[in-house]
Amino acid sequence: MKTLRCTILMVMGFLFSCQDKVDRKNAYVPESSGNLNHVNIVMPEKDWNSSLGESVRNELQQIYQGLPIDEPQYSLNYLNPKTFTGFARQGRNVVWFQKDTLAQFQLAQNQFARPQILARVTGEDAEIQQFYFEENASLLRRTMAENERKEKMRRINKSLTTEKTLSDRFGVKMDYPSAYETVKDTTNFVWIQKPIRKGHLNIIAYTVDHNAISTKFNKQILDIRDSIGKLYVPGRLKGSYFITERAFRPYFFQTELDGKPTYLTKGTWEVANDFMAGPFVNYAIKDSIYNRWIVVEGFAFAPSANKREYMFELNTILRSFKQMN
Repeated sequence: MKTLRCTILMVMGFLFSCQDKVDRKNAYVPESSGNLNHVNIVMPEKDWNSSLGESVRNELQQIYQGLPIDEPQYSLNYLNPKTFTGFARQGRNVVWFQKDTLAQFQLAQNQFARPQILARVTGEDAEIQQFYFEENASLLRRTMAENERKEKMRRINKSLTTEKTLSDRFGVKMDYPSAYETVKDTTNFVWIQKPIRKGHLNIIAYTVDHNAISTKFNKQILDIRDSIGKLYVPGRLKGSYFITERAFRPYFFQTELDGKPTYLTKGTWEVANDFMAGPFVNYAIKDSIYNRWIVVEGFAFAPSANKREYMFELNTILRSFKQMN
């Protein structure tokens, strides 16, 4: 019954927020602020230091998959309720715990800023609030992830590339900033790169025959990556080349991209015969029209740096994939 009541209130919260958006469409709402993948947590300090705070940290700081060193999915900023006024309310992702006789979990959009996801968790005490939070933590993570993806795309769209390498070579399109430039373009391989401090972010694309990936997709995808790396992605030293790090088992998922069946792989790359490594995210997209698989991949080389935000950027770009014909 508690779960049903929570779900109903949650849906009512969304409906209210949608109506609120219509009613206030001409009203001024300040632009939200904050770094990507950061969440403001508002609750009394004693609750932050109790099991409720621990539950919030466990649920929202789950490991970001596919990184060589563990990093949390979200970085948390604690705010005391007394300070949650004015500019402090303009965070893009906010989870607000309040004492109330009505126990519920609600999600609202653009309450204090735009874009913003605000989760309100109320209950008579911390134990009840923790129950409602944990019941809806998965939904909250998905909602914030989509909010952050849209915000990242908004920022990317401010300075889109004019390159047509991907469309000319494969008939596909991805939205990426002008800071990325094509560094290799061959018959069946494109490599696009963006320099960063002490490293670079990379996007590669290629195609393989429709029979190349089947029910044994996990092994086949890794073997294809290694063969492509040996052919097209050399390392710094003679005889070195890009391969999959097999010591750490990659994550495999079946999903969709551009409405097409897709295999998603996250893992770690390394360079054979050299000391270079980093994370990668790989999408193998089934193209039934041309009887092929289109593979798009992002990988980061950023030694001694946290890599979550780099991989978040690459993954956001890859998810903008569209087939043009």
